[in-house]
Amino acid sequence: MQKTHQPEDRSTSLTHAAAAARVLRIEGQALLTLANALPADFARTIDAILNIRGRAILSGIGKSGHVARKIAATFASTGTPAFFVHPAEASHGDLGMVTPDDICILLSNSGETVELRDMIAHCARFSIPLVGMSREPASALMRASDYLLTIPDLPEACSIGMAPTTSTTLMLGLGDALAIALMEARRFRLDEFRAFHPGGKLGAQLTTVRQVMHGPEKVPTVNEETPMDETILAMTAGGFGIAAVTDSSGALVGVVTDGDLRRNMSGLLERRTGEVCTRNPVTIETDTLAAEALSMMNERKIGVLIVLGGDRPAGILHLHDLLRVGVA
Repeated sequence: MQKTHQPEDRSTSLTHAAAAARVLRIEGQALLTLANALPADFARTIDAILNIRGRAILSGIGKSGHVARKIAATFASTGTPAFFVHPAEASHGDLGMVTPDDICILLSNSGETVELRDMIAHCARFSIPLVGMSREPASALMRASDYLLTIPDLPEACSIGMAPTTSTTLMLGLGDALAIALMEARRFRLDEFRAFHPGGKLGAQLTTVRQVMHGPEKVPTVNEETPMDETILAMTAGGFGIAAVTDSSGALVGVVTDGDLRRNMSGLLERRTGEVCTRNPVTIETDTLAAEALSMMNERKIGVLIVLGGDRPAGILHLHDLLRVGVA
């Protein structure tokens, strides 16, 4: 017989909320403690990573291993080549991935993780720089390390004081601090970040207008003296419900939209385009992020934009182009 879910009473909900708040306060205070007293070797570690020719190799076991994977992923996506090596796999051949051009960053809360011994020995044998991250500065890992990232020895946030919570939060926070400090030292740019994130929603948000627009050959273009019957034919052929209006030098001076046609129905076909067009229209640049283009379209209630390269039409962007690449 299927069990039915019984709603919790208010007192139980308050108890759960109190537990959550307690954990977050403990971990938040721990991060503040770390921020106010960074490991003495933090800056030296940054310099060491910047000076290697190879990659940053992250490793750890258990919860520390999960954190090491995340740090490696954050490094790699922000300009510092890095990958995770599982210490058990390292002992069975994957040590061949770790070269003298690399730097190893090993995570262990106690600093006595036996699974890391082979990686520590490998670093010593081939003079590979070793960074240790642990709460125990006198542990085997830290004694063997060239750079010590000691995290504060603070109580775990769980009620029995055993589950890795505060310690892993500190490791994760310190890993993020390393990644961002390296990112800023490298002057890592938005376009580089975009290159490492081509897929998914983030990739779509970092796409530029240039990457999704229709090229200049697709822009219906007329001049101010073009008769309106010819302009309407150009708009129809283009299929975007808009035509770019340029001067004799090719610079954009206005646009004609379906709305302009409706507002000027009286004697429309006897007029010149310059009499009907909208001057100083809303436009967008080629290097604008697609997400910004979408925001502009929503704010102005516009479905299509002329894209400029300098003062000339360089392309045309339709709302459907943004939908197609997953920006919206």
